[in-house]
Amino acid sequence: MKVLKFGGSSVANHQNIKKVLHIVKQVSKHEKVAVIVSAFGKTTDKLLATAQVALKDNSTVNQSIIELEELHFSVIEELISEEKQPKIIQEVQYLFNRLKAIYEGIFLLQELSPKTLAKVASFGERLSSYIIANAAKELINATYKDSRELIITNSDSLNAQVNFELTNKNCSSFFKENSFDAVILGGFIASNVKKETTTLGRGGSDYSAAIYAAALNANELQIWTDVSGMYSANPSIVKQAFPITQISYKEAMELSHFGAKVLYPPTIQPVLEREIPIRIKNTFDPENEGTLISKESTNHKPVKGITHIENINLLTLEGSGMIGIPGFSKRMFETLSQQNINVVFITQASSEHSICIGIYEEDASLAKESLNETFSFEIRQHKLNPVLVENNLAIIALVGDKMKNHQGLSGQMFSALGKNNVNVRAIAQGASEKNISAVINSSDAKKALNTLHEQFFEEKVKQLNLFVTGVGNVGERFLAQVHQQKEFLKENLKLNIRVIGVSNSRKMVFHEEGIDLSNWKEQLKNGEESSIQSFFERSKSFNLRNSVFVDNTANQSVSEVYENYLRNNIAVVTCNKIACASDLENYKKLKKVSNKYNAPFLFETNVGAGLPIIDTLKNLIASGDRVHKIQAVLSGTLNFVFNNFNNKNTFHDVVADAQAQGYTEPDPKIDLSGIDVARKILILARESGFNLELSDIKNNAFLPEKSLKTTNNDEFYISLTEYEAHFQKIFKEANDQNCRLKYVAEFENGKANVGLQHIPSDHPFYNLEGSDNIVLFFTDRYPVNPLQIKGAGAGADVTASGIFADVIRIANN
Repeated sequence: MKVLKFGGSSVANHQNIKKVLHIVKQVSKHEKVAVIVSAFGKTTDKLLATAQVALKDNSTVNQSIIELEELHFSVIEELISEEKQPKIIQEVQYLFNRLKAIYEGIFLLQELSPKTLAKVASFGERLSSYIIANAAKELINATYKDSRELIITNSDSLNAQVNFELTNKNCSSFFKENSFDAVILGGFIASNVKKETTTLGRGGSDYSAAIYAAALNANELQIWTDVSGMYSANPSIVKQAFPITQISYKEAMELSHFGAKVLYPPTIQPVLEREIPIRIKNTFDPENEGTLISKESTNHKPVKGITHIENINLLTLEGSGMIGIPGFSKRMFETLSQQNINVVFITQASSEHSICIGIYEEDASLAKESLNETFSFEIRQHKLNPVLVENNLAIIALVGDKMKNHQGLSGQMFSALGKNNVNVRAIAQGASEKNISAVINSSDAKKALNTLHEQFFEEKVKQLNLFVTGVGNVGERFLAQVHQQKEFLKENLKLNIRVIGVSNSRKMVFHEEGIDLSNWKEQLKNGEESSIQSFFERSKSFNLRNSVFVDNTANQSVSEVYENYLRNNIAVVTCNKIACASDLENYKKLKKVSNKYNAPFLFETNVGAGLPIIDTLKNLIASGDRVHKIQAVLSGTLNFVFNNFNNKNTFHDVVADAQAQGYTEPDPKIDLSGIDVARKILILARESGFNLELSDIKNNAFLPEKSLKTTNNDEFYISLTEYEAHFQKIFKEANDQNCRLKYVAEFENGKANVGLQHIPSDHPFYNLEGSDNIVLFFTDRYPVNPLQIKGAGAGADVTASGIFADVIRIANN
């Protein structure tokens, strides 16, 4: 025999009940079944809420009853043949009339005792089991039985204790005397020896099913719900969560205690004692095997699931008066027990200086008041501090029978949380090591669950969440490259990159599962109003692990929020030089904050676009080398301009062509003024270990003063035309000496300068073509023949690829 239990979601309406009946029909073809059903949908909640209303005001009770009648009569009309409906409707109407009379009595007597509440609550299962039983009779050899005639309890109306001797005897007798293929029974309800209605409390329908399974020595208890078994984590929070095919009783109890809603742990005790397997199945996907719960698990992975409990408060009792004095724990837990306060988490320092417990938020005020009263003498004597309460917390837990035999699981857990800036407030782990629990801020629960799930179940594929601002030339190419390489990275580097947010100066768009990069422009066009601060706030609110802010702008205001991202454990990747070339104090602070909050701050593209200049320099310094001198052509724009400018064209046209090809900043004056090159050599000097400010860089500008003072691009280009003779003179002076013009950055002996130089034909810079950059590092190890890095140093594609490389570098680290 099998026992099948169907919860409220499975019998919420006639469509769902049809699925239930089909399942019962299929199973009953092979063996007899006992079918335990819950009340329809939210019927029990509505019955109890109406009882509370009736106590104060009877005027709206009839409307509530009408709504319940409509639901139940509609199921009858849909599932039961017309000729059989009148008798069933008559019985159901009789039950509703009884219910109305009870509500009327509540109002008149102004009394709502536990005994009355139990009577009211019982109607949900009495109605559902009767209606479903009669619908089942149309398909199979089935019957209805009132559970109150079989399950006998004490007289605790709302949380009754079962008399298993009488109950087992009743069940055995009834099922032996009947030959029906299926018996339909209501869950949750029972009666005492006086035949007064009682209920089995929270999880009562599961408990009923377990009671029947144990009494009948069933070969399996099936609990049918709206999910395909127990999951590795809550699938509504962790999208990568998957069903657990097989798990032990102990593991199931641990997972259920810590928030898995499929089972309520105390309810499965009867089947656990008889070692009857439990299978969790999905009413809406009956072919799915679901989760099998049995004595031993055949799955040898140490961690079976990750779960959590929300709305937790921590209470801490501490003080020197506890040390070496027995009885404090006993008094503490006795006080909480007397107030019916459930303790879900306990940890105590080995110094005996403090005890910390986790309780549900709704109990915190009473617990604090009661404990302060219990220990009032010690508190007045300053031997104990008043009870400290911390709120807005959650408990996360790793669960698995085999964890004890695997070293380093705790280390992996706390390392993963630490890397994602999840602060652990308290830790508990039993010697059996079936559970490792930690208390964290509620706001971090989602991030923590996803982080741990990735750590223990998704090690093959790491997920990176990007928030991208700036979608001009570089930003557009960056998104195109991410889109193009997405599958390659997932397949070859086991890296899943999702762009969660995109913004420009006007609009922003977000999608928690990742923006579809095939049409991001249209989504952004229809996005919400954007600002630098609002984009940060929204990005922060997602609180996703492995988050990266990508700045593709040259905007100073954007660079000023880097610290905010870093402090929230969001890595920063930027091609924007302003932050790293800002005042030295800010540069150092960003580095310090990055280290403190374990949030990488990468800016490879600040110098040389996609060339590995900064990374190479960092490796030199890290390996103990020292930089003495740097010579470089660091502006792809200026190199392009002076490689193409001659006496056969105009300076204006060459600059315009450079901008058209995407080599310049949106404001080309930034490139031609030399400020961009000054920032780059400053960054290299700082990365070499020298404390310089931008004002320390000597800039030998070649632009006329009037050009530098223009306020927009139109004015700037007009000034270039006006000063064409000036530019031709510069070209002629170099050409007459058989030299080429290069805008060179130099650093030596703690001093740096930038400016145009005449480069002779035997110099490494002479044949630097197009928009290429070149850097020469003279160091302890490279004193005469410098380390040379050379290649394309400007352009949207190479800059975007450099940004992309930094993103991948974060993933790899």
